[in-house]
Amino acid sequence: MPSKYEPKSVYQKIAIDIANRILSGDFSVGDKILGRSSLSSQYNVSPETIRRAVTLLSEMDVVEVIRGSGIIVKSVDNCFKFMNKFKDIGFINSSKDEILELLDKRNAIEKKVEEKISELIDYSDRFVNTNPFMPFEFKIYKGLNIIGKTVSESNFWQNTNATIVGIRREGKLIISPGPCYVFKEGDVFFAIGEENAYSKIKRFIYGENK
Repeated sequence: MPSKYEPKSVYQKIAIDIANRILSGDFSVGDKILGRSSLSSQYNVSPETIRRAVTLLSEMDVVEVIRGSGIIVKSVDNCFKFMNKFKDIGFINSSKDEILELLDKRNAIEKKVEEKISELIDYSDRFVNTNPFMPFEFKIYKGLNIIGKTVSESNFWQNTNATIVGIRREGKLIISPGPCYVFKEGDVFFAIGEENAYSKIKRFIYGENK
């Protein structure tokens, strides 16, 4: 569900950032903060946006704008008050809820993908590989040259024209392992490709005589 809380405006975010820098010790009471033009360049915003940010801090006596001297840090205590005022707990909690909801949706999709790939792999165990989208199954035996290499390093796709869609490792099924998957002894991987991909994978993994 959409959040009813609006994110902070740019000048408010800049004011909060400056206040954070004061609280973290970048600036102490009496220190001069960069001038408006320098702050404008640093934050890549207009001078008017900086003016509004500084005014926000000045209204709560966090800083003081002195003509000819610039922006001076006035009070750390007021800085704490400023941060408490602009700390929108409602917005934070709402954002957390949205993130959790999105993570739940992502997990549900990943679970569905895993179920479908598992079904495909299970189906392939029962029928002959006559369909180009049937996954081929190969086991990594001890001593094979591919052990210790990633899919990317081995140039698997370039050599086989096939894509690895799953790996069974120690009884667990890993879905869509990607190019960083490292081949390990005892792994069983499943790949899809055209009909001639089976013989290409076999030669690539085991050599001509396997």
